[in-house]
Amino acid sequence: MTKIVKAFIGITILFMFAFIPYIHVERNTVLAIGEGKEVFQKLNQLIRSEPALEGAIAGISIRSATTGELLFEHNGHTRLRPASNLKLLTAATALSSLGETYTFETEVLTDGNVNDKKLEGNLYLKGKGDPTLLISDFEQLAKKIKDSGIEMIIGNLIADDTWYDDERYSIDLTWVDETTYYGSAVSALTASPNKDYDSGTVIITISPGNEINKEPTITIQPKNNYVKIINQAKTISSEGVKELEIYREHGSNTITIMGTIPINSNRTSEWISVWEPTGYALDLFKQSLIDEGIILIGEEGSGKTPESAESLVSHHSITLSELMIPFMKLSNNGHGETLVKEMGKVNKGEGSWDKGIEVMKNELSKLGVNPDQMVIRDGSGISHVNLISANDISYLLYTIQKEEWFPSYLKSMPIAGNGDKNIGGTMRNRLKSSEMNGKVLAKTGSIRTVSSLSGYITTRNGDVLVFSIILNNLIDGSDGKAIEDKIVNILFN
Repeated sequence: MTKIVKAFIGITILFMFAFIPYIHVERNTVLAIGEGKEVFQKLNQLIRSEPALEGAIAGISIRSATTGELLFEHNGHTRLRPASNLKLLTAATALSSLGETYTFETEVLTDGNVNDKKLEGNLYLKGKGDPTLLISDFEQLAKKIKDSGIEMIIGNLIADDTWYDDERYSIDLTWVDETTYYGSAVSALTASPNKDYDSGTVIITISPGNEINKEPTITIQPKNNYVKIINQAKTISSEGVKELEIYREHGSNTITIMGTIPINSNRTSEWISVWEPTGYALDLFKQSLIDEGIILIGEEGSGKTPESAESLVSHHSITLSELMIPFMKLSNNGHGETLVKEMGKVNKGEGSWDKGIEVMKNELSKLGVNPDQMVIRDGSGISHVNLISANDISYLLYTIQKEEWFPSYLKSMPIAGNGDKNIGGTMRNRLKSSEMNGKVLAKTGSIRTVSSLSGYITTRNGDVLVFSIILNNLIDGSDGKAIEDKIVNILFN
């Protein structure tokens, strides 16, 4: 991290462009300030000759990271679907409005009294948006309750998710994405299966059975009583083909596994979202209480914690600057939507998409970007209705370099070619040449027919550029990644 920040502090001023005036052209033309520059000629040639761009739309914007001067654009002002490049806006506005040290709190409260090691009253598990809660965190809460002297709870166990509104899915999420990890429901009370923090999901792992025609072995992480597994798959001979389908029935937590897995096959893991993550979190907490030996006499339910309830124990999440790592490097959609609602709750008193997006727009204005020229529908970029220009993204990336929280932002960017998932993230298998090692820090984006890549590059000459590439109307999204990498290679050289 220190080396990266020093690189930006020591940015070389791009003298070759400093005195060249900005040239206004029509929005749909190629603008290359300094047409004689070989790098711009190569970019123009690529744009005109790349077969995958025929019938597609490419928005490209390149700036000096030192001065913010626009050096090259192609459809730079054209609003396009950004996919997960929208997370660049969400991360910046969250750090700006909430602060680097912000944490999410989860509380356990009661409206009763403790007599003779018995809690006589309801126990409330109140969530305040933490997307990082693990089974170990629920176990810690249960242990603290046991250590406080409570051995029996005579009352109901209530899940409180009223910190946010009850809208679980962003407005444009398609139904086919609902069961996926990247389309999981958003709740103020939720849980994650591991430290990737894909909140509201479980991990289903399928291993071959011991004999042909036997059912494969299924494990679920974390273990819970909330999800029901129906195993209809079969183990087949080693010559067979692995063809597995994992399906959650809409409106339920019944997950059916069908298909075949060869007896010599490696295990397969899949993240599946749960229906109503509030109940999922409550189930994990209940089991943790039971495992601590606490006797529960009462029902389970959901509701709002009374104002008069007293706090027994609480848990705080990792800081927002730490949360930026899985959010940005792994492109975690759930985090993006949670951050939008949290911004709305903290700044407007309402944990909703509408209020959160209102805060985002206010913060973007403060950062010098005009939100009236954009369409923002969510915090993850999964919506096909989101619209933003490459020029706006590149300008945002330029202007935030002066912010106090910028080192945390920069640290969260995937580093191209670094094989460590928590460093390279979604760029770990791209631009892997040794000479480009650590030179490209960029956020990826991908939804159907869309690919995007925006960030910072240190060129072979040591200059630092800001770039944004947004490709829309592609036939094959993988073509977009190849084109983006070609553009970045041209910039580097």
